Order: sequence, then structure tokens, then C-alpha cells
Amino acid sequence: MSKATRLSPTTKIVAYGFLGLWLIMAAFPFIWTLWGSFKVEGDFFSKANWANSLFGTLTITETGGSFTGDGYYGAWVQEEFWRAALNTFIVCVCVVTISLTCGTLGGYALSRSTYRYAFWFLLFALMFRAMPPLTLVSGYLLPFFEWNLWGHLSTTIIVLVAINQPFTLWMLHAFFKNIPKDLDESAMVDGCTRFQAFRHVIIPVMWPGVITTGLFSFLLAYNDFAVTTMLLSKENQTMVPKLVSFLGTTQTKGNVMFAVAAVVSITAPLFVMIIFFQKQIVSGLTAGAVKG
Repeated sequence: MSKATRLSPTTKIVAYGFLGLWLIMAAFPFIWTLWGSFKVEGDFFSKANWANSLFGTLTITETGGSFTGDGYYGAWVQEEFWRAALNTFIVCVCVVTISLTCGTLGGYALSRSTYRYAFWFLLFALMFRAMPPLTLVSGYLLPFFEWNLWGHLSTTIIVLVAINQPFTLWMLHAFFKNIPKDLDESAMVDGCTRFQAFRHVIIPVMWPGVITTGLFSFLLAYNDFAVTTMLLSKENQTMVPKLVSFLGTTQTKGNVMFAVAAVVSITAPLFVMIIFFQKQIVSGLTAGAVKG
């Protein structure tokens, strides 16, 4: 058996150097935005370059310091960004719940189906997901206006589920396909019904795949701009359209600080979710890569 290849100290230094440089480049925009969100307007606009903008507020000024939370207060309280955050939470929870429920049932059924055209059904569903969202949303606008449903969160949830469901179905079908059918048959031999075998045996085995698919579905709904902009009224806006409204009204410095604080508020929950579910994500993405 050959010994594992050992890297020389020079190679390690170069590799870690490139890795560190990549990490700095990837993390810098968020760090700079986070830092700037706590700065006063004068410091944010008066610096001549990004280095001074980032590090120029380390010293305490005569007025008692240059850090403030006015941007967050203005965005969350004055501009009611909390309402957009609540709307986003409602939309994402509903979209993920419906998509995963239908996706797990449909993916399991198609993975165990002997129907000769099951694959073509999945392929057609994936082609539907590949279509630009704007071309799909335009078909919903007229009936929503006629039925007085435009502007409500429920219509946005319906459309986002319809757009994201093919992706969820395809991804979960791939996970189910890698689970041997012997597990189903063994459970049913022991007295379980098909649904009991699905619920108590199959779902626990592929739980990392469900978590991974749910996270992707959440991100698609969380970051959506086209659907939420076209179907939601100003009062029911989610966070991304609300952020764009800040950027579109940057006539005063205050609005810019609101936008910077809103960017941090939108990005931070995603970091927390990815860190919290990182083990499940890795397990889900590698599921089926090694077969015993």
C-alpha cells in the first residue's frame, strides 16, 4: 500500500496563503458592510478611499465616538423594515413547508414508480423550473387582478411554490433513488403500511437530504425579487424589495445608511442558518456519492 503523499512545508505555505487570500476576498464585502452599518453618516461619506472608510473610525472622536445604531433604528423602526422581515418569514416558512411536503411525497412516489414515463415527467418539471420567473408571473397577473388577490402574501406563496416545486421534486427524487427498495419491503414485511414505512423508515434515513433541499428552497424564496416585486403591494413587501426601495430613494444620506443596515439584516440570518445546518448540508450533498 502506498503511503499518503505528504506536502512539503513550502507547498503548505503557498496553499494556505492562497486559501487565506480567497477567504479575505470572499469575506471582505460583508465585513466592510457590517462595519459601515454602525458608522455615522459623516464618516461614511467623508473618507476618500475604502481603507480609510474601514479603519478610519478606530479612534474616538471629540464627540464621543463615531459608531452608532441610527441606521438600524431608521431602517427597522422608521421605515418599518420589521414588517418586511415578518412578511419574509411567513412567505419562506409556507413555501418551504408546502414544497417539502409535496416534494417528499412526489419524489418518493416517482422513485418507487415503475411507470415508464416517470423520468420524462421529472425532466418536463425541471424544464418548467428553467423558464425565467417573469415569463411565468406574467400569466398570473391578470387572474389575480380580476379576483382581487394582487398584493396579498398568499398569492406570492402560491407562485413561489409553483416555481420552486420542480426543483424540490427533482432533488428529493434523486435522494430517494439512492435508498434501496429493500428498506421499504422489510418494513412492510414487519407489518408497516407503505406510508408508515415512508414516515418511520425512509424519511429518517434521508433526513440530511430533506434539510439540504429545504435550505435551498428557503434561499430561493428568501432571495426572490421578481415575483415579490410584481405580486406584492408596498405594505406587504418582503425584505429584498424593501431594500431596493431604500436604494431607489437615496436622495439623502440617511436612506443610504438605512440600506446598508438592511443589507446586513438580510445577510446575517443566512450565515447563521448555514453554520447551524452545515453538517446536514454536507451529508445531504454527499448522499449517494458512496454506495455500499
